[in-house]
Amino acid sequence: MAKVERIRQVLSSPFGADDLKTQTEQGWRIVAIEWEREIPEIATETIPASAEEPPFGLRVSEETNHLEVNPTEREALFTMMELTVQEGPYSRIAEELNRRGFRTRQGRRWGPVSVFQMLPRLIEVGPRIFSTDEWQERRRKLKAAGQ
Repeated sequence: MAKVERIRQVLSSPFGADDLKTQTEQGWRIVAIEWEREIPEIATETIPASAEEPPFGLRVSEETNHLEVNPTEREALFTMMELTVQEGPYSRIAEELNRRGFRTRQGRRWGPVSVFQMLPRLIEVGPRIFSTDEWQERRRKLKAAGQ
């Protein structure tokens, strides 16, 4: 197989038909075109830096633009974990989250499916939850209530 050579040409003026013809005659073929334009400053404020949301239980800090704990979502995660450890069905977990006033990020009531969709996040944060003093206290209360 023949070797392929690629170059990136930075343009200081518009690229015209003559330029295309010259490059083609030299054996080059177009494989990509890159475009850019200036955006008014007002418009740049409305363009999100990333379309990806932070994981449930975290939020972007307004001051530092770093992730920080979202206390409400963190409490919802603790509640889900607590009820999951008690081997409650997803419907019961959803009912309890709704009874305690928790809502999904979209502002909706929790349902069995939305609780099920949180399982990967619970698996991810589980080790951190289990190592907290708050979890140890909840565990003691769960054991006392079960006896």
